[in-house]
Amino acid sequence: MLELKHIKTYYGNIQALKDVSITISEGEIITLIGANGAGKSTTLMSICGIVPPRSGEVLFMGKPIQDLPPNSIVSLGISQVPEGRRIFPFLSVAENLDMGAFLRRDRDEIKRDIEYIYELFPILAERRNQAGGTLSGGEQQMLAISRALMAKPRLLLLDEPSLGLAPLVVKQIFEIIEKINKESKTTIFLVEQNANMALKVAHRGYVMETGRVSMTDTADNLLANDEVRKAYLGI
Repeated sequence: MLELKHIKTYYGNIQALKDVSITISEGEIITLIGANGAGKSTTLMSICGIVPPRSGEVLFMGKPIQDLPPNSIVSLGISQVPEGRRIFPFLSVAENLDMGAFLRRDRDEIKRDIEYIYELFPILAERRNQAGGTLSGGEQQMLAISRALMAKPRLLLLDEPSLGLAPLVVKQIFEIIEKINKESKTTIFLVEQNANMALKVAHRGYVMETGRVSMTDTADNLLANDEVRKAYLGI
């Protein structure tokens, strides 16, 4: 479904990604783990066209997308849940969801998808008329995921969904990630510093160090890998 081929991305003269290659097949949950500043978020930004790569290819369903603007990439079926959630704080929960469906014209399907969101996150149904900025951190993360799902993505990009959340809420968020993958067959690319949780829900994983992919394997093998356990699992 998605292939990154020898991606090199820069911020000015500073190279953030150094020859990064990643493949994601339809229906998978793939996680990218690594320390803060390793280049994980930049990888997602390169896919979305927010920080376009200077060289290399990003292929979605076999077609190059690295030169497309972000809105065109969303219309192809790629949605991102950004780090820090970035919901619209002064809009209501319902209005945030409407914004997620901005590019869609299938009104009946949009209504059905909103009902699905409210089944997935009952707390959002209760708070549908409440301003997004007044929600708790966990509720805002649920809203950010829901807003991205309203674009009806084939590929959902999640950037640090557990950041700043209580352990109980983190567990709930990861259960929902698995549910979305299984129920709606949405492919998920998960960038996460909480390597333990990420590898437990993923099928395969990549480890990133200073802008390079240093290791890739099945999630189970990475969980059992001594280097990964010492560096990222605190074991």
